[in-house]
Amino acid sequence: MRTLIKGGRVINPASGLDEKSDVALVGSAVAAIKNIASDFQPDTVIDATGCIVLPGLVDLSVRLREPGHEHEGMLASELAAAVAGGVTSVVCPPDTDPVLDEAGLVEMLRYRAKTLNQSRVYPLGALTRGLQGEVLTEMLQLTQAGCVAFSQAEVPLANTQVLQRALQYASTFGYAVWLRPQELHLGKGVAASGPLATRMGLSGIPVAAETIALHTIFELVRATGARVHLCRLSSAAGVALVRQAKADGLPISCDVSINSLHLTDMDMGYFDSRMRLTPPLRQQRDRDALRAGLADGTIDALVSDHTPVSEDEKALPFAEAEPGATGLELLLSLTLKWAQDANVPLPRALAAVTSAPAGVLGAALGTAGQLVVGGEADICVFDPQATWTVEPAALRSQGRHTPFGGLELPGRVRATLVGGHLAYQA
Repeated sequence: MRTLIKGGRVINPASGLDEKSDVALVGSAVAAIKNIASDFQPDTVIDATGCIVLPGLVDLSVRLREPGHEHEGMLASELAAAVAGGVTSVVCPPDTDPVLDEAGLVEMLRYRAKTLNQSRVYPLGALTRGLQGEVLTEMLQLTQAGCVAFSQAEVPLANTQVLQRALQYASTFGYAVWLRPQELHLGKGVAASGPLATRMGLSGIPVAAETIALHTIFELVRATGARVHLCRLSSAAGVALVRQAKADGLPISCDVSINSLHLTDMDMGYFDSRMRLTPPLRQQRDRDALRAGLADGTIDALVSDHTPVSEDEKALPFAEAEPGATGLELLLSLTLKWAQDANVPLPRALAAVTSAPAGVLGAALGTAGQLVVGGEADICVFDPQATWTVEPAALRSQGRHTPFGGLELPGRVRATLVGGHLAYQA
């Protein structure tokens, strides 16, 4: 199969390439950029005039809801949402049912995903059996089954000694550990601590829940040398601590969700359960610090934090509603909106959802997140001038709840290719 993507502006954030050019694909690989052979005869031509051609997006936080939560989402629906949003590689946490703590479960998930021929799926293995925080999983077997790193998902480790042993083991064998920094006992609220939560009578989660966990993690990283990725920072204080830890040379990386990057606790309005999210939306000073941290590279990647939730679980009082929102189809457009609002150069903004998250995963992703000759043809073609209004009912995800419903956003995906296969075309 030969494909020609013609007349687009090609941006490869990893190399700095930014110019109008044609792209030729042969099979699953990129055969040429710009210097197309005169005798190249494509089977398919994609007209990218006025569009941007970039590497497929890499999303580090996507709940696919299968197995165990098929009433909220299935691999078919969520991976269809991914390619509709230009996302060609997704990382899924291990908090499925059953938990991804056995090699057989990981192999089954990867096989199911591969048969759908949509986005590539990279599972995180459970750090402890059943995510119960007591016994470490068989990390070697899980790695051989296809896990790219290990995580506790949303379950904080109460036992610091278990975390220390996990990091020691991971460091010895070169595994990465992904942790969301939240102290167990302080993190049991439903909204960010502050005047608004107090007025609304909602139990609060203080910033200290994040900073205490960060201090603990950093001390253990110093002691063990383990590579740790911090998932979904939410506070200005957290950004400052990460900035200092990176300056100290600690082997850490981190990401932020599109929700925390664009929203604040004031958006909760009158107990709007669409804003019931994890981590909770914090104050404007926190949002501003997260934006600045992403712009200056303190925060490595921007993620959708895609968590489809059923109608029944959202149609409850705010404190009882299940946290989460759909985000795969909004990731690119909300990245562009952040770039516009914060005056961030377009290539730098696109790096936050392509080469930077791919760099977090390293060799496990191969050439994903890059657009290079000889690399995998995972490509997103989008129209930067087009706008669209978020209509939850029109989203491909099985979860239709989003805090951005009704918002007009820039950028529309026109085509998504995964391994040279045209997985989506508008």
